[in-house]
Amino acid sequence: MTSPVVTTPKPPVTPAGPQTPPVYYPTPVPEHLRLSTLPGWNKTDPFIALEALRATCLYKKGRQYAPVCDAMKAQEFHTPDQVLAFLNAHLQIEVDYDNDKGLMTGYFVPDYDARHTQDAEFSQPVRPKPADLVVVPGSQLTPPSRAAKVAARKVGELYVPYYTRAEIEALPADTTYNGVTYYMRPEDYFFMQLQGSGFLDLPDGSRVYAAYAADNGWPFVGIAKVLSERGIMEKNQTSGDAIHTWLADHRGPQATEIMNANPRYGFFAIQPDVTEPVGASGLSLPPGSAIAVDPAHNDLGDLFWLDANAGTLREAFPEYQRMVAALDTGGAIKGKVRADLYVGHGKRAGTEAGRIKHELRMWRIVPYTGKDSFGN
Repeated sequence: MTSPVVTTPKPPVTPAGPQTPPVYYPTPVPEHLRLSTLPGWNKTDPFIALEALRATCLYKKGRQYAPVCDAMKAQEFHTPDQVLAFLNAHLQIEVDYDNDKGLMTGYFVPDYDARHTQDAEFSQPVRPKPADLVVVPGSQLTPPSRAAKVAARKVGELYVPYYTRAEIEALPADTTYNGVTYYMRPEDYFFMQLQGSGFLDLPDGSRVYAAYAADNGWPFVGIAKVLSERGIMEKNQTSGDAIHTWLADHRGPQATEIMNANPRYGFFAIQPDVTEPVGASGLSLPPGSAIAVDPAHNDLGDLFWLDANAGTLREAFPEYQRMVAALDTGGAIKGKVRADLYVGHGKRAGTEAGRIKHELRMWRIVPYTGKDSFGN
C-alpha cells in the first residue's frame, strides 16, 4: 500500500507594497549642519518641503541643487518619513548664513470683479505701463540716485523721478489693452498693486490675469501705519481684510487720501491665457512652499528654512516653520532676513495673507557636499 504524499504547506505570499530604495549617502551630514537641528523640523509637513525642492529643481535646471534633483528622480516617496530621510541625507544648513531677526509677511493672488465700462462703483482704470516710463541708471537721474536702476521720465534732456501715485491718478488714463478696457473698485485695485497681480472676473463669466508690468519706482509706504498713527484703526487691527473693508466703506476722497500716502504705483499687463500665478522666476508658485525675497541679498531658486512666530495681528496663525523656495520678488521686500510667503489664490488665501506679520529667522538650505561652508 502506497503511503500518501505529505506536502508541507507554504506560507501565504503577502503582496509587496510600494517599496522605496533606502537612501544612502557616502558620509552622514555633520550634526551641526543637519536639517533636524532646525527649529520646528520635526513638526513640519515634509510634502511642503518636497514641493519647494521640486520647484527649485525646475529653476534653471536646479543650478547647484542639480545633484540633489537627480537623486530625487531615482526615489519614490510614499510616507513623510521617506521624504525626511531623503532631505536629511542630501541637504544641509549653510552655517555662515545670518540668523538675525527679520520680518515675514504673506501674499496671495486675489480674484476681483471687473468691468469693461466705468461707473460709480467700478471707477478705477487698470493702467498698463505708460509709454513715458523708462528705467535708467540712478546716476543719470536729476537729482542723482544711489540706486543702480530707477524708474524715470524725460523732461527736456533730463531724467527725473516718475510721477507719484497721486500724480498718476490725476493724469488721463490710458486703459486700453488690445482695444479692451478694464475697471475695478478702487480699493481692489490698490490691493492688487500690493499683491503684484490678480485675476479679473468679468460679468460674462470670462477671467483674465493682470500681471505686474512695471512700477513708478517710489518707495513703498504701508498704509496700516498711517491708519494707526491717525487714530483711525488700532495697531493690532490693521489686517489686510480690515484695511480693505475700511477703504471700501470710505470710498471717495477719504480713502483716496489714505491710499495716496503710499506713493508707489504698480502697472499691469493683461494676460488672458494665464491660469496659474507665475513668480519672477518664471515658474508657477506652489502655495505655502514659495517666497518672495530681495534679490540683492538672496538668489532666486535657493531653498530656505523659515522660523516665523509671534504674529502681531489679531487672529494670526501663531507660527510658520517650513522649507520654501525663493521664486518671486517684490518691491516691498527689502533685506536679507525678509520673506513674503505665497499662501495661494482666492479669498481664503487672502484672509490668511492679510494676517501674516511675523518675526522671522531664516536659514539657507544648500546641497550637502561632504564639507561645510568653510571647506572642512
